[in-house]
Amino acid sequence: MRRRSPEVSARRRSAVVRFRLHPAQAVVVGFGAAIAAGTVLLMLPIAKAGPGGASFVEALFTATSAVCVTGLVVVDTPTYWSGFGQAVILLLIQLGGLGIMIFASLIGLLLARKLSVRSRLNAATEAKALGLEDVRGVVRGIVLISVIIEAAVFVPLFLRFVFQYGYSPGDAAWHSVFHAVSSFNNAGFSLYGDSLMRFVADPFICLPIAIAIILGGLGFPVIMQLRREFRHPLHWAMNTKLVLAATAALLVAGTVYITVIEWSNPATLGRLDPAVRVMAGFFQSVQTRTAGFNSVDIGALHDETWLGMDVLMFIGGGPAGTAGGIKVTTFAVLFFIMLTELRGEGAVNIFGKRLSRAVHRQAITVVLIAVAAVVAGTGAIMLLTGENLDRALFETVSAFGTVGLSTGITTDLSDPARVVLVLMMFLGRLGPLTLGSAIALRERRILYEYPKERPAIG
Repeated sequence: MRRRSPEVSARRRSAVVRFRLHPAQAVVVGFGAAIAAGTVLLMLPIAKAGPGGASFVEALFTATSAVCVTGLVVVDTPTYWSGFGQAVILLLIQLGGLGIMIFASLIGLLLARKLSVRSRLNAATEAKALGLEDVRGVVRGIVLISVIIEAAVFVPLFLRFVFQYGYSPGDAAWHSVFHAVSSFNNAGFSLYGDSLMRFVADPFICLPIAIAIILGGLGFPVIMQLRREFRHPLHWAMNTKLVLAATAALLVAGTVYITVIEWSNPATLGRLDPAVRVMAGFFQSVQTRTAGFNSVDIGALHDETWLGMDVLMFIGGGPAGTAGGIKVTTFAVLFFIMLTELRGEGAVNIFGKRLSRAVHRQAITVVLIAVAAVVAGTGAIMLLTGENLDRALFETVSAFGTVGLSTGITTDLSDPARVVLVLMMFLGRLGPLTLGSAIALRERRILYEYPKERPAIG
């Protein structure tokens, strides 16, 4: 038997290593594969309620919106898709919310009861786990949290649908599980053509869904730490404190802003009782955490309301969760950097801890890439459709922030404009920094430094 020389074996091992995916690349490829599979399934005739099958762009847009837990639609979900198609959408939402690498790691744990180092690296990248040794616990924790919260939302919805609206147990169960999964995963897909507008005055429908959206938007690291150390806030990580503080502040600010501006608008809040107006304003503020349900007509909102919602959607929710946007932690870090500069201090200190300078660069990079993506996407939508800036910007930010709210123009967009939004959803779900690191493959170590110099700023 002929033996291979050590040089040949070494070259082959080197080639295998070169073709292994960087963890960030694996996340991108995993989401891309899920979208491709979802597109194929939704193009099947069995997935469509009427004759024939969905077009490629319709299936691609819907699959991307589901996997990226966005909620933007180009066709009416309850009437266009069959039961099979709706089930595919629900599965894609759950996969996208859990994370493709997390789901793959769960399958590995169930089948082999262990994870390879490569699987742990991939899962850690997506879940923002701090170390490889805790990845298995993180995966189990994420799945358990998802199931518990979705089940907790399912129960009140099921009871309400059965006893208040007269649904059969089967229909109530399907509507409840679909909206429970869609809300916790911040997807915004609904089995009603008007989203949740028919339930605008029903707190037993709106509030459980809003709570699920808030919890999903906090991010799994925050939920898991709260579960372990809820009574010991001094032990909370900076990430947890930032997410909780920023989320509370933005929810309150959004509720006040939307409610005040729309208070007298007869097409939105003006026709409702005062208490219902406040609840509807709160509900819409929650949706800007990247959920996408609406209990009032988004297309009838004032332009000023759209602008405020653009800002909230762009910020998004917490990292390593089901929310999109640049993340509240990125926004908070930039706020504290600005505050530090205004005070003339040398280091950025948050909650008694000094912020790493590497985080400064990451936050600035994420925001600049996100702004560039939104500007480019908005310009492309305006060129392709002739829509005005207000509506084009709203749709683009909603897609990039994986929100799913729409002024009503998405269903009328041309196929090229829909593809632009597909790219926005994909980029927004994975994050500019994840895509950038996937392309970069590895960090470049520079073994020298240039002399310092300060340009004029401002």
